[in-house]
Amino acid sequence: MFSQYKTEIKWGVIFTLAMLVWMLIERLVGLHSTHIAVHPVYTNIFAIIAITVYVLALQAKRDKDFGGKMNWAQGFITGIYITIVVVILSPLAQLIIHYVITPYFFTNAATHAVEMEHMNAVDAAAYFSFSNYLVQSLVGAAIMGIITAAVVALFVRRK
Repeated sequence: MFSQYKTEIKWGVIFTLAMLVWMLIERLVGLHSTHIAVHPVYTNIFAIIAITVYVLALQAKRDKDFGGKMNWAQGFITGIYITIVVVILSPLAQLIIHYVITPYFFTNAATHAVEMEHMNAVDAAAYFSFSNYLVQSLVGAAIMGIITAAVVALFVRRK
């Protein structure tokens, strides 16, 4: 049943694992604690990794399943399926991130937001919460995955 989507599942899992490793690196270098003020800037570096994973995934699909040829639509659909896998795995990834890798992130982020007077304590606690980040990860993964799939498919297509 899922054999025709083997490549997409594989790369969706690879993407999720890359994200978990990135979160561990962020925590280890202090972006979730002592350097939390610069976290919003440096966390965006993951976009390079995310795009790279999509490029490698679409190239693998093109070369393995499409005989080295892929049009934009085939690449885009492949990217959509990868995105679906990432979205499905997102709740599990968020659990691992916030309960295993960096259990104090929400407290640290909320405290920082209040200290910088960006939010009051009630708003910060609501914003920096597992339920809010779960929704953000689902919506963000879907939107960014679709955009990334569309753009990467333009560059990976081959006649």
